[in-house]
Amino acid sequence: MINNRPDGEAVGQPSAADMSRQASELGLAYEYVPSTKLELFCDPTVEAMAEVLASTSEPVIAHCLSGMRSAIIWAAAEARRRPVSEVLADLDKAGFELDFLRDELDQQAALPLSRSTVRPAAPAFSKPRIVHAA
Repeated sequence: MINNRPDGEAVGQPSAADMSRQASELGLAYEYVPSTKLELFCDPTVEAMAEVLASTSEPVIAHCLSGMRSAIIWAAAEARRRPVSEVLADLDKAGFELDFLRDELDQQAALPLSRSTVRPAAPAFSKPRIVHAA
């Protein structure tokens, strides 16, 4: 599980530490890669997402408030390792029409990933389901 929400973004939001404990209790790996709208394409954010994705072959759940930030960060990381047209097609299949980000993703494609984030295959991205816990 990747949490892309900065702590304190909204009143009543659980902290990253609380979410980490809960994920651990459920047997889930948890990573905190917070990002504001202004940090979506910054190297530290994109590299951190790519590193987490490279560290597992298991399905990954990334979340933020709506799923949009997580989708964009995932796309930026993926654009650094495979064709932007493929990344946009995967996003479109998942219900995210983000063609308007083509220029930004093309810029990401021109940037290399660090050695630690290079991986042979990316987990498929799928539209998040919103699940409300009882």
